[in-house]
Amino acid sequence: MTDPETADRVYIEPVTSDTLCKVIRAERPDAVLPTLGGQTALNTAIEAAKTGIFEECNVELIGASIEAIHKAEDRELFRNAMNKIGLRIPKSGFAHNFAEVEDIAQRIGFPLIVRPSFTLGGTGGGVAYNMEELNRVAMAGLDASLINQIQLEESVLGWKEYELEVMRDHADNVVIICSIENVDAMGVHTGDSITVAPAQTLSDKEYQVLRDASIAIIREIGVDTGGSNVQFAVNPENGDVIVVEMNPRVSRSSALASKATGFPIAKIAAKLAVGYTLDEIPNDITGETMACFEPSIDYCVVKIPRWTFEKFPEAQDILTTAMKSVGETMAIGRTFKEAFQKGLRSLEIGRAGFGADGKDMLPDSVAGTDLEYHLSTPNSQRLFHIKYALKHNMPITMLHELTHIDPWFLHQMKQIVELENQIKLAGKNLPKDLLEKAKKYGFSDRQLAHLTRFTEKQMEQERKMLGLVPVYKLVDTCAAEFRAATPYYYSTYETECEPG
Repeated sequence: MTDPETADRVYIEPVTSDTLCKVIRAERPDAVLPTLGGQTALNTAIEAAKTGIFEECNVELIGASIEAIHKAEDRELFRNAMNKIGLRIPKSGFAHNFAEVEDIAQRIGFPLIVRPSFTLGGTGGGVAYNMEELNRVAMAGLDASLINQIQLEESVLGWKEYELEVMRDHADNVVIICSIENVDAMGVHTGDSITVAPAQTLSDKEYQVLRDASIAIIREIGVDTGGSNVQFAVNPENGDVIVVEMNPRVSRSSALASKATGFPIAKIAAKLAVGYTLDEIPNDITGETMACFEPSIDYCVVKIPRWTFEKFPEAQDILTTAMKSVGETMAIGRTFKEAFQKGLRSLEIGRAGFGADGKDMLPDSVAGTDLEYHLSTPNSQRLFHIKYALKHNMPITMLHELTHIDPWFLHQMKQIVELENQIKLAGKNLPKDLLEKAKKYGFSDRQLAHLTRFTEKQMEQERKMLGLVPVYKLVDTCAAEFRAATPYYYSTYETECEPG
């Protein structure tokens, strides 16, 4: 959008209401598209609308109307909308001052989730377990909110969190681009959580429930065209579903979904905003299908956040509903285990994967109560404490009780640890079938060299001598159902490359 080859004019100015009004008066555009610039663009559009600039210059707001943005971003209007279509949301109340905060706290009880309206990355939000914490978090939330409004809601900490990326056109065609599952349970901002696409632990029936709810939500909120992100919490005990929130815009998760599926969400959202329908926009990758063809993927994508708490010594290394990560990696593999290990070594934190690199915590270096704290309290190092617990044979049931991470993911991590032990036991006599299994589990040559006492170069030569080399598979939006004209690729360890 800021490419001179695409844009007639590019302004390097602060993204504020004043700047937007000046640009509109100078350029006299036909329309403004606020749903591609994140939360800042939505808030700027809301502020500009208050000045009357759109009516003054006869400018149309496309993608989502001011009413739709308010309905999604104003927590109270969103709650009313969900009640109207029969979807459950957490018990909650809305406060504009501390008297209202105290009244709601007495009515709902602790712990409470604080969610400010109209903020980015959960800014100003958090979890409060008592009145002292609530006063502190509520003050930050009221200051951060564009309309000085916070929602206090009942805690669903420990529930599983899912996101669906949804697109709609002006003819009311709706497609689901991707389902995303958070490895960390509710209580951690999705930007601070490890996420996996497609969702791994949903049954088909549960997925269809979330799919139907997402379509109902985007229609009720009134996002006319483009992409939206809908977040759900699912009770692991009984499958109850509640709606957490909806972003009426292209978001961070949209970027993940685009890269994960090969479906260019931002590009198609822009075309939908100017009047195209999903069945009129060709899929660039296949060259045969249209954008109304829902992506299908035959691999696993894992996103892992990156934190730099070492640069902020006064910041507490605790992850809550306010985002603290400064970046993230995304990895693709045939299985969760492979993509998970690839993602970890891409973080540039000096780790070669899920341990097995000489940097694991030493035996007995973490006391029992300290270990339980680091497992039960989400933090930037929790994954490596999980590895330590698995190495020391902590039962999956206990790990699940402490972390609230779904047992399926914990079993996947345990299988990596068990294979690590087998490789270490085999040493330099590592058989081909075990080496092949290790590569499919995402182990790098560096990890294998550390476990077998080879050098990394020797390990690479040994692997190639056994005929174990990576092959390349397609990211083609259609799980190879159609021939791909312009795909991109990821590496894995199987028998053959997929033809482009």
